[in-house]
Amino acid sequence: MASPAVDFARNNQQRFLNELKDLLRIPSVSTLDEHKSDVQKAADFVANDLRRIGMENVEVIPTKGHPLLYADWLHAPGKPTVLCYAHYDVQPPDPLDEWKTPPFEPTERNNNVYARGAVDDKGQLWMEVKALESLMKSGNGKLPINVKVIFEGEEEVGGESIAEYVRKQKAKLKADFALVCDTELFAPNLPTLCVGLRGLVYTEIEAVGAMTDLHSGVYGGAAPNPFFALIEIISKLKDSKGKVLIPGFYKGVKAPSKDELKAWKRLPFNEEHYRKTEVGSTVLTGEPGYSVLYRTWARPTLEVHGMPGGFIAAGAKTVIPAKAAAKVSMRLVPNQDPDDILKRYTKFVKKLTPKGIETKIKVHSKGPACVVGTDNPYIKESLHQSSHRSVARHIQERNCLHPQRRIDPHRHRLSGRPENSQRNDGLRPAGR
Repeated sequence: MASPAVDFARNNQQRFLNELKDLLRIPSVSTLDEHKSDVQKAADFVANDLRRIGMENVEVIPTKGHPLLYADWLHAPGKPTVLCYAHYDVQPPDPLDEWKTPPFEPTERNNNVYARGAVDDKGQLWMEVKALESLMKSGNGKLPINVKVIFEGEEEVGGESIAEYVRKQKAKLKADFALVCDTELFAPNLPTLCVGLRGLVYTEIEAVGAMTDLHSGVYGGAAPNPFFALIEIISKLKDSKGKVLIPGFYKGVKAPSKDELKAWKRLPFNEEHYRKTEVGSTVLTGEPGYSVLYRTWARPTLEVHGMPGGFIAAGAKTVIPAKAAAKVSMRLVPNQDPDDILKRYTKFVKKLTPKGIETKIKVHSKGPACVVGTDNPYIKESLHQSSHRSVARHIQERNCLHPQRRIDPHRHRLSGRPENSQRNDGLRPAGR
């Protein structure tokens, strides 16, 4: 028998969905200055609804970047306190020509809602808000436990403001446990508790050769080419089998436990289906000797995301660029220290830099991996409440720059298109 809160949610499902679509229409792209007002608009939208449903002490907190949201309801003496997290900012929707429908005009198709942010992370954020509303409306304005909410608008650009705020407001944010709703179901109708996130070091290598762009017909063969320098550097960061070649990169890497590996094998995962429907490539790549789930959840990686520079417009221009860049990131696992990895990476890049080229490394963001122990009463209770118990140390991507998701990763590629989707058959995200 469903609880009164679930009954309320089901009876108000269409309203909840319409409200989510209104939030999805706000292009709150945190990395682009031209959308700064839209990020503020999204913050105000969420804050107003928190006030409406009965949350207290609702604040839109200015920062050096985009606003934070705080709210609480603390009238359950003797009960635990939860800190709920989500983010309302989104990634840019580019490339636009790969969307079947406009990214900021939510569209229902195949029992999904397609829009930028539908599953990273406005869909999950709205589930948290609507769960609170359902509990309060069915509980005479009360919640069964104490609740604090912290939402941010900078998750897609490193989250510097929330990091500073948490350091300064430890007492205000103190809670018995935290609920981070920025992940996914492993499969449809399979309740999933995500207890791990890989860390990240995201950099940009700038290579400089000549003092200005030069004509290859005049200077080709004499002037250093920053693109070739980057190609040479990048090609030596990782071997053809996917092993990262930075000295000491794998030092101290913590392997998953035997119990975790057994749990992963029980999950409904088909590698060929994954290749065809999620990746869409002819083959899957990566370190030999590890399964796909092991490689994507528990192994560190190195990827290249873009190489701006030179002439990229339509047509031809025989230029040797004065400078070029490469955006390179590394995913980290437990026991890898981001500062140590950055130091090793920087030293190796400098060593690989060819003569005639100067390189500089800009750090966009960095953070360690996180794995939460499952032997605590809150995780045990969540499992007890699930009719299909499933715990996997589901290590997912954080801050991943993918045109569809953050897999817009946290995320659900339900078609071969770079679109975010949200199932509209209840308060749950779509799965793989």
